[in-house]
Amino acid sequence: MCQHQYAPVVKRVLVTGMSGTGKSSVVRELVARGYKAVDTDDGWSETQPDGRQLWREDAIQALLATEDAEVLFVAGCEQNQAKFHAQFDHIVLLSAPIDTLVVRLAARANNSYGKTPEEFRRFHEDVETVEPLLRRVATHEVQTTMPLNEVVTTILHLVDA
Repeated sequence: MCQHQYAPVVKRVLVTGMSGTGKSSVVRELVARGYKAVDTDDGWSETQPDGRQLWREDAIQALLATEDAEVLFVAGCEQNQAKFHAQFDHIVLLSAPIDTLVVRLAARANNSYGKTPEEFRRFHEDVETVEPLLRRVATHEVQTTMPLNEVVTTILHLVDA
């Protein structure tokens, strides 16, 4: 009798959204719950001359090719992420009202993005122009105005993880 070994099927989930929606917090909570979750702000992106970041495409492709977990959560929001959308089983858009996002950007101490006038202007432009594009490709949208525990539980339910 011949036995075949098949690579496990990894469910890949992109968690995306504007700055301040809680992507990094969601990743920390997913990791705390035992899931493989990567924040692309942590070494998976490169800052461009204009201050924006792009995913390191070779690194992201290698990450998506790994088969070492049942579910892989990747969190980020960079312009070149669209090149990888087809490789995700789910795209979860995190969103919150603009007033909530502004308060979160001002209050956070672990990320300086949005603190300069130029970044704050860019942030507002991105919410107006980028978020609608993300909404079109998202398979799910989760409002992050509820407690973090509920946000993560909702995501896990939506992606059947």
